[in-house]
Amino acid sequence: MKGVVFNLLEQIVIREHGEDAWDELLDSAGLEGSYTSLGSYEDADLAKLVGAASGALNLPPDEIVRWFGRNALPLFAVSHPQLFERHSSGRTFVLTLNDIIHPEVRKLYPGADVPVFDFASTPTGDIVMGHHSSRKMCSFAEGLLEGTADYFGEQVAIVQPLCMKRGDERCVIEISFAEDG
Repeated sequence: MKGVVFNLLEQIVIREHGEDAWDELLDSAGLEGSYTSLGSYEDADLAKLVGAASGALNLPPDEIVRWFGRNALPLFAVSHPQLFERHSSGRTFVLTLNDIIHPEVRKLYPGADVPVFDFASTPTGDIVMGHHSSRKMCSFAEGLLEGTADYFGEQVAIVQPLCMKRGDERCVIEISFAEDG
């Protein structure tokens, strides 16, 4: 996993809970915590941090990861506005993940292992997004979708009828964006 993911988590934890909380999280996870954005780190390091946060906050790990995704999206938007500027809605943004967003992420962070999604639309215009990932970070994707809705001033309903963590072969996330108001 690229260091930028750890950098985002560090920024969010410090912003929300202070530097001492980040240091305590690293200690609880048994990690050094020196991450460079272009560096590559073990996926297990993120799992250790999530586990430590889960224990400290008494929340399920998936809730921690979802919270992280939701809070990471605006930071990513600030640091890479060019990826967001052409979009006026969460729907159009999400539909460019494979063709524009993730290729740009790979340019910015060489070696990044980003998921590939497949998309379908329902008759009502909702998005059905599927993917298969060894990381099984669909909670992060859900949080990023919530952050996307926040960014574009929308509401989002997310349903995940299939999930690899529940034994399914792939994850499927049904997404419905609506204007806030």
